[in-house]
Amino acid sequence: MAILLGVDTGGTYTDAVLIRDEEVVIASAKALTTRQDLAIGVGEAVRAVLAQSCVTAAEITMASLSTTLATNALVEGQGGRVALIYIGFRERDLDGHGLREALKGDPYIVLEGGHDHAGAQVTPLDEAALIAFLETHKTDVSGFAVAAQFGTRNPAHEVRAAELVTQITGRAVSASHQLSAKLNGPKRALTAVLNARLIGLTLRLIGRAEQVLADLGVTAPMMVVRGDGALISAAQARARPIETILSGPAASIVGARWMTGADMALVSDIGGTTTDVAMLKNGRPAIDPGGARVGPYRTMVEAVAMRTTGLGGDSEVHFTVDGLQGGVTLGPRRLLPVSLIAHEAEDVVLPALEQQLRSTTPGDHDARFVRAVQGIEAHGLAPRDAELLDRIGAKVWPLGNVLKSRLELGALKRLVERGLVQIAGATPSDAAHVLGRVNVWNGEAARMALELFGRRRTGAGVMLARDPLVMAQIIVDQLTHQSGLALLETAFAEDAQDFGLPEETLARHVLMQRGLGPHRGVIRIDTGLNVPVIGLGASADSYYPAVGALMGCEMILPEHAGVANAIGAVVGRVTMRRSGTITSPSEGRFRVHLHSGPEDFTASDAALTRLETALRQAAVSDAEAAGAGDIQIRVERDIRTAEAEARQVFVEATLTVEASGRPRMADG
Repeated sequence: MAILLGVDTGGTYTDAVLIRDEEVVIASAKALTTRQDLAIGVGEAVRAVLAQSCVTAAEITMASLSTTLATNALVEGQGGRVALIYIGFRERDLDGHGLREALKGDPYIVLEGGHDHAGAQVTPLDEAALIAFLETHKTDVSGFAVAAQFGTRNPAHEVRAAELVTQITGRAVSASHQLSAKLNGPKRALTAVLNARLIGLTLRLIGRAEQVLADLGVTAPMMVVRGDGALISAAQARARPIETILSGPAASIVGARWMTGADMALVSDIGGTTTDVAMLKNGRPAIDPGGARVGPYRTMVEAVAMRTTGLGGDSEVHFTVDGLQGGVTLGPRRLLPVSLIAHEAEDVVLPALEQQLRSTTPGDHDARFVRAVQGIEAHGLAPRDAELLDRIGAKVWPLGNVLKSRLELGALKRLVERGLVQIAGATPSDAAHVLGRVNVWNGEAARMALELFGRRRTGAGVMLARDPLVMAQIIVDQLTHQSGLALLETAFAEDAQDFGLPEETLARHVLMQRGLGPHRGVIRIDTGLNVPVIGLGASADSYYPAVGALMGCEMILPEHAGVANAIGAVVGRVTMRRSGTITSPSEGRFRVHLHSGPEDFTASDAALTRLETALRQAAVSDAEAAGAGDIQIRVERDIRTAEAEARQVFVEATLTVEASGRPRMADG
């Protein structure tokens, strides 16, 4: 009998499930995610499912982890301070693919070096300048990213730069050629920067999860879900944490298919921070050919084709004024719900809310609180930022009691982006408490927070909502509306070839919005979905029936919708893909571009054989390292030729080898 343990660490909750023989969920549980020490939440959730099922830890034959933390960090602009080593490019190349924006003012150096498209060195690597840069920044960053021009055709300069980083700084280093075999240097550099930014977060999560499982007596090795839904070993996830972006959402799709057997449906997973929507076709999630897109970033990471929107149960509620009217919009930033922080620090939060309600004038920071996240290194903080972090210390504070001036709002924003500080405020989770849909945290704090929020004045000078119940319904209605938009945008992306406008334009067009009504004037307009939606997430039961009604579609809410990610974490397969390229720098010469460097052949068949052999060995080695058994191989060849003087001439070939199998089980 196989007992599988799945764990998912999200922004708000950590879920655990036990599945017997890949067929039946025998226990499931939730615990609050504990940012200061992720092991606490993981341990609580795992202990709960073991107690429910009367299964001992030693009986577990496989453990697997999925997480939305990497996704959430990118959506919220969080992560460690990093440095970029950009080899063979120009300063203006930093503006490609949002690379400069992703750096967020972190240090970088543009160095001489790099190779050409055929893998030949263009300019020697400027090691002297690199060494000086590393000496300057060896203590003020958490990691380094390295990207060289045509580094996938010849990685020699990236390899040498990474060696120097390790020797001089001892910090983690992300080399772009190890993350993608594709061209497009700025995009590979962006992927390497984001990977470096996530390393600290991923190491903490995996390390603490492994430790708590070992402490509980789980002897089975731990797997981690990759962004395409496949499983990898914990060691592989440590080396390439960027591959775990969309890990949680990918696991949810695998879980949705396992729970429902659906062949064609939209899968919408609402968490605390994000809503993730993907299309299930023929029972399989599609892989995004352009690379994983998370928030503003398009990476080179192979992942499920999914739209991730900063909309969740813990999304920040913003007050908006349009003309004389007032309303709200949600996200993309996540806040701690007031009901949650009051649950944890009632003695601070309730008196502060009561005092704010006694004031006749609404304050800028009403119903807002702040606390530091303990145990995270604070590299390279500006003096103002460091002073504010010290002032916050280890306590929960009303936000207005901490900020001395408006100038410190910028410092606060930077601390939040670094993941060093959390802000609490009004969220849809608070609205759900006020409406009586959930009752897990402090409902009285939620009521007072929404009463304070409703005192804001519209352009006509009237209060937005005098009654907290009315305010709560306004927030939930907005969540329903924005969830519908996320579904429409994904649906239009599927049908994009039939339209000449971007899917965002179509989904948000006034006629589409009127059709959600539906509109019945001289013109009749109906907007909706023609496929069912599988609603997932802890709050799916609270919010998604109204979303299904809005979209005029069947809304499927599986029995275990709240732990779909944890289910998907253990029912997937190990799948490793390796890709490589052959070019022809001159007639009769075929160059195979390998990680060890280019190799030349005089016959295309010999070159193809060499590349396929190398890719097979690498893919099988990766799959075996991930714990796969009964490995199956699939090879795709894309050979491009051109006609010249009435004959076919070889131009370029790309080979992809996929090695796949179910994880081997430990002896229970």
